[in-house]
Amino acid sequence: MVQNVKTEAEAARRRVNSLSAGLLACGLLGLGLPAAAQTLAPTTTWTPLPRSSTTSTTTVADQTTAATTDTMGATSATATAVDPTTTATTGSPDGTTPPLEGDATLDPELDPDANAQPLDFGRQNLRETTLDDPTALRTRRDAEVASDGVRLGTMVLRPSITEKLVHERNNSAGERTNRTFSETGLKGSLTSDWSRHELTIGGEGYWQKNLSGEGATDPRANLNADLRLDLADDTVAHIKGGYAFSREDSDDPNAISGASVQSGIHQYTGGVSVEHDFGRLRGTIAADVTRSQYSDAELSDGTSLTLSDRDRWAGELRGRVGYEISPALTPFIEVAIGKITYDEKHDTSGYARSADTYAAKAGVAADFGDKLKGELGIGYERQRFEDSRLDELAALTVDGNVTWSPRQGTDVDLGLSTTIDPSTTAGLNGSVIYALNSAVQHQLRSNLVLRLANSVEWMQYPSSASSEDSVTYTTGAGLTWSVNRYLDLTTDVEYERKEQNGSSGSDVLTTSIGLTAKR
Repeated sequence: MVQNVKTEAEAARRRVNSLSAGLLACGLLGLGLPAAAQTLAPTTTWTPLPRSSTTSTTTVADQTTAATTDTMGATSATATAVDPTTTATTGSPDGTTPPLEGDATLDPELDPDANAQPLDFGRQNLRETTLDDPTALRTRRDAEVASDGVRLGTMVLRPSITEKLVHERNNSAGERTNRTFSETGLKGSLTSDWSRHELTIGGEGYWQKNLSGEGATDPRANLNADLRLDLADDTVAHIKGGYAFSREDSDDPNAISGASVQSGIHQYTGGVSVEHDFGRLRGTIAADVTRSQYSDAELSDGTSLTLSDRDRWAGELRGRVGYEISPALTPFIEVAIGKITYDEKHDTSGYARSADTYAAKAGVAADFGDKLKGELGIGYERQRFEDSRLDELAALTVDGNVTWSPRQGTDVDLGLSTTIDPSTTAGLNGSVIYALNSAVQHQLRSNLVLRLANSVEWMQYPSSASSEDSVTYTTGAGLTWSVNRYLDLTTDVEYERKEQNGSSGSDVLTTSIGLTAKR
């Protein structure tokens, strides 16, 4: 009996101890859960904008105090000054992030875009910028400069030097001649890298030296500069200047017959133009001046012949108005008036060749993007001489140029031109030269380019002139192999045929191979 009572009392004590241990474990677990929940609650992190040197940071304890005070009807806030680069973290017992009060730039909820990452963040294939982006053109230009040319301050120089070995075979009036010569060429361009305006300077020069055979060398050079001034959004001005040198061709009608060395022609040019858009109406006014000088010709007997009577000034003032009927088509009208004045009033034959010039044409300019662009104009030009013995020289003019890219890596250029060439022959006013040129460039491989060129030139004299009309055909082909980014290997072949009434004509076949070093 006593044994049973003791057993029941001991069992009761064990149940009480187990219940106490359970209650203690539940209490400890209850105290730990809120802290764990608070620790695992999502937090919002952002970096304050640098325009504010101090930020208001609310801690968890402050939020708890504020909530308790708000329940009692009081208001409390704690502000702590921190470094602008410090990351602030906020949280709350229920896992939400209350908004900060004050400047919206400090609160992502009040200003969602304040610290949003760009859509292209982390992408390698970034989207192309548009032309409206003011930095787009500058970025592309910087990319080109980085891979080509030599930077000189705010200018970029792109020089090259060419050395060619050339063989020429000439058949004129049944007489055949051959010569082999070397040709050295220097070429370069200097382009500005300014945020506004642009200066472009380009030049090239070629010198020839006969290695075998006989024949006249053909040195030539030119230098051109163009300063573009962006005066306003719709107004652009150009200031241009240039120099060119060439040797008069022995087949030219104005060449000196029997001369061992023909005259050298020096030509200086200058001009200014202003273009302005009046909505759809586009206007251009320009003035150009040209100075031509002729050096002495060397005769076969060792004497020289002065040709200073051919030195002259030529000036022209022209205006052009176009109307944009669409972004791709702009019809235009252009008129020009000019004056040609010779240094000597009369030439060696006693003729006063100074003249007034008048020209007008109408046409259309087209711009269909990189695939097709150009313009074509048809007009009339007249040259009236001071000497009444010389008839007026008038001609129907056709001028134009077209650039066409039918496919990637293929470029086609077409050109039409009309030129009035004054004569030096006694009693002859001059001739009209019509020229049609075409050039095709096709990229066979990434480092191999095929070039084709053709031209037709028709020299027409007045019906009363003693000189006969002539037609010159030229065709050629070439290959350029880029050995590397600094060296090109080129090879060319060209054939020229000249036909003239009353003459058997002439043929010239030229082949060459050369190396071009560039930077």
